[in-house]
Amino acid sequence: MTLLIITSSLLVFLPGLVCQTLFCSGSGPTCLVVLFSVSIENSSSTSSKLLYGVPQGSVLGPYLFILYTTPLSHLINSYSSISHHLYADDTQLFTSLSARDCISGLNSLESTISLVSSWMSANFLSLNPSKTEFMLIGNSRQLSKIESIALSLPDNVTIKPVPSARNLGVIFDSRLSFSDHISSISKACFSHIRNLRRIRSSLDQSTVTTIATSMIHSKLDYCNSLFVNLPKFELNRLQSILNTAARAITHTSKFSKITPVLKNLHWLKISERIHYKIISLTYSVLQSNKPSYLRNLLSIQNKLNTRSSSAITLLRPSNPSSLLITNRSFNYTAPFLWNKLPTDMRLPATDKSSPLSLSSPVFHKRLKTYLFHLSFPP
Repeated sequence: MTLLIITSSLLVFLPGLVCQTLFCSGSGPTCLVVLFSVSIENSSSTSSKLLYGVPQGSVLGPYLFILYTTPLSHLINSYSSISHHLYADDTQLFTSLSARDCISGLNSLESTISLVSSWMSANFLSLNPSKTEFMLIGNSRQLSKIESIALSLPDNVTIKPVPSARNLGVIFDSRLSFSDHISSISKACFSHIRNLRRIRSSLDQSTVTTIATSMIHSKLDYCNSLFVNLPKFELNRLQSILNTAARAITHTSKFSKITPVLKNLHWLKISERIHYKIISLTYSVLQSNKPSYLRNLLSIQNKLNTRSSSAITLLRPSNPSSLLITNRSFNYTAPFLWNKLPTDMRLPATDKSSPLSLSSPVFHKRLKTYLFHLSFPP
């Protein structure tokens, strides 16, 4: 029985200077001098050295920021048992523990945050408490065992757990139901569909289909691998969006069957769209061995004396928990979906230049065909 404590949006920010001209010159492998000037209409200021901060909107700004904050990751790894992720100016600290070890886990998390805050202060950065969120993730039984707790930040700032938090555009909730995120998707997509209905008569079929794909499919498919094995009623909410969009662009009545419409549009149903994303990720991971945190979750099964022994088969680990949520993880779901693919899609390369024989375009084309037949069986 475990709990996940996640601290998101530990905002690292630099008081940037707005400029229009930025260039760098270096006299050694570790020497980097940034010069900046400001241009207004036809006048420009003299160049000056930029000792602190990253110019907002500059080409080198993101790269310089990553270089500047790289020691933060090494610091957390060296002095803390807390795991972390860094993405641009967003730092996430997280750990997994049992309910009875909640207090000790909080203490470790607070110590790590204090360490991060001290490093920032020493390097002209700032920890923004207003952008810091703290969330407990677990099932109802686990969360009920935890009494009222709070996380103490530097400067006597205290924050309490939040029921949900946005992470790279996805709304995570304390039970990983993604209900709030699906509600957000529904609100945005149905707004686009209403606007699409208003201009539908002025557009041809090809144009309106392209618009629906770019504005609605992009939202339905973004991080949709997180939706695998969600309850059917949640997936039906997403399917309703897809059905409504199909009706809107084809002038189909709400009383007509939607399956033939989706088939004519060559739109996969929601379940198959989710499976497409997971299988596609699995293919990319096997071909490139990256990212390592996903590749480490996959194990290729030893060849057996069977008819399909020539195909690459993934070992599906046994589930140590009776909780259904564990079957939603990548290391359980990816092997299950991958091993169900036809043998000719999982054949290894003969020249050893890559693990799999099929190139990416060919594999994804066959994958779409395979899942299309599952969505619309003959």
